[in-house]
Amino acid sequence: MLVRDWMTVNVISLGVNSSVLDAAEFLREKNIRQFPVIDSQGRLVGIVSDRDIRDAMPSKFIPGDSATERGGGLYTLTASDIMTSEPISVHSDTAMTEVAEVLVKNKVGGLPVVDAGRLKGIITQADVLRFLCTASGSLRGGAQFAIRMDGRPELLADLLCEIRNVGIIFTSVFTAHDPVHSGYTNAYVTVADMGDMSVEEVVNILQEKYELLFYVVEGVTVDME
Repeated sequence: MLVRDWMTVNVISLGVNSSVLDAAEFLREKNIRQFPVIDSQGRLVGIVSDRDIRDAMPSKFIPGDSATERGGGLYTLTASDIMTSEPISVHSDTAMTEVAEVLVKNKVGGLPVVDAGRLKGIITQADVLRFLCTASGSLRGGAQFAIRMDGRPELLADLLCEIRNVGIIFTSVFTAHDPVHSGYTNAYVTVADMGDMSVEEVVNILQEKYELLFYVVEGVTVDME
């Protein structure tokens, strides 16, 4: 669950003197949203987003604006003129959950991956979503059951043992604090195989001992509250 397993490698990067027009062409052809900017030593010095490029193209740096005052203009505008310097970056051994938190907190679409000062790749929102789909088991299909539990730490272990003992095979378990009930935790269990039992039988087994909030089967959500 580390960045190195999910990041995009062989990233298209820009040099500090790369033309913004060239970057705009890459943006159009490759549908890339972030370009790390590196110096002549291969060190990360900035990042250029698709928004930076779009802002530069129409009017922000045409003759009469700030770029011209510096003796530039659209055709001489470079990555260093529009990049965000000293961007937030992560290491290749950073946990994916931490990456998700950084992306949300800073409202950015991607983070350069840097080890020992060298650009190794980039991790984006799409990579995080791909990770979550895999980790949750949703890509493999199956049913999901949401159970509310009180603060007892042994309750989750009891739940999983009970599921296993009745022949149900689960592929993933996520937990989160209940958004309404303080001190409670919700467990979201993805089930790949219910054996010979029907969904209704599984629901009945769970409801005997646990507070079942809802379940999802083939994209249909059934609320139990």
